[in-house]
Amino acid sequence: MELLILFGTFVGLLLIGTPVAFCLGIASFATVLYLGLPPVVVFQRLNSGVSVFALMAIPFFIYAGDLMVRGDIARRLVALAGGLVGHLRGGLGQVNILTSVMFGGVSGSATADASAVGGLMVPQMKARGYDVDYAVNITVVGSIIALMIPPSHNMIIYSISAGGRLSIADLFTAGIVPGLLLALSLMVAAWTVARRRGYPTEPFPGFAVLGQLFVSAVPGLLLVALIFGGVRSGIFTASESSNIAVVYALFVTLFVFRTLTWPEFVEATFGAVRTTAMVLLVIGSAACFGWLLAYLRVPAAMIAFLQDISQNPLVILLLINVTLLILGTFMDMSPLIVITTPIFLPVAEAFGVDPIHFGVILILNLGIGLCTPPVGSVLFVGCAVGRIGIGQAMRTIWPFYLAAFSTLMLVTYIPALSLWLPAMFR
Repeated sequence: MELLILFGTFVGLLLIGTPVAFCLGIASFATVLYLGLPPVVVFQRLNSGVSVFALMAIPFFIYAGDLMVRGDIARRLVALAGGLVGHLRGGLGQVNILTSVMFGGVSGSATADASAVGGLMVPQMKARGYDVDYAVNITVVGSIIALMIPPSHNMIIYSISAGGRLSIADLFTAGIVPGLLLALSLMVAAWTVARRRGYPTEPFPGFAVLGQLFVSAVPGLLLVALIFGGVRSGIFTASESSNIAVVYALFVTLFVFRTLTWPEFVEATFGAVRTTAMVLLVIGSAACFGWLLAYLRVPAAMIAFLQDISQNPLVILLLINVTLLILGTFMDMSPLIVITTPIFLPVAEAFGVDPIHFGVILILNLGIGLCTPPVGSVLFVGCAVGRIGIGQAMRTIWPFYLAAFSTLMLVTYIPALSLWLPAMFR
């Protein structure tokens, strides 16, 4: 009965359009009342969910990414990507994907990637004769790359949801190869669609111009090296690196490029505050919801249930993937990480799956959910940027979905793709 109240209240509120954070909080409160526990437990768990030092990294990474977007970094990365891969079939489509790789290392956010890269690339692609659905589909699915390339704040949320026992440096490192593999898969899909539709290529600018473009983009690329190198080497923690990233972003945009104006600085600051407030409210409410799941022994019941179905780890991972893909179509990523990690991580570990490997599977899987209706926030952003309906985008997005699903299966069943690089640093 307790689970019926918990999930019933949550789903009911979700269906009538209540914000996810309030769905989680109200469902938790109703269940606590039914169990006869003190109502203050809800607020204690919510407070403890956000009172984690590692969460300090999230607002500062968001802030640094926003400063870099407004400070002309994204345009310089697009120019460099254009010089590197614009001469391939479907040139601007390839540029879009490679820019997501480079910009993902700056923003760490799929939504930021979709809005920044999409805002620059979609109008250019439309002006050069590319169909708008092609431009939007590449932008939407390509934004998942930002979730895999450091600094991904979702990796930090996963580490905290796992009890804080997993190294954020290892998680950052583990996402690099899968992120690059996803980019390669999407580039193949983009090339295939471009060849079938007869899209043009861009002229190769020459190595001299390419060198100039690289020098122009170096300050933005250095931010990735600064964050990853510092965290991986142990010079500073993820939380400290996020603060350094903000200082570096301010220095580059104010004194090197001199492109950040006072109104843009104010807008970036308030934007980061608003985004942080929303994210932390969701995380706190989801932490309370997750605590109730543990209190009601849902993880143990899930392990027993899946063991009754099969003892084969390959089958179990497939079932977990299918469940997460379905959940990802209805909920945003941050609350799902906090809710599903305490449920499925013990299951995965019980079947011999490394928790770092499982984290990469989880992030990639839920990232795909951001691109699928009915609650695909990145899909909404991409369609808004391209000014097309979701139905129009969905009719032709399947090659890119196929590339993302194929990458997910490879990452799921070849653990070395996630674990090889972290092992090299140990």
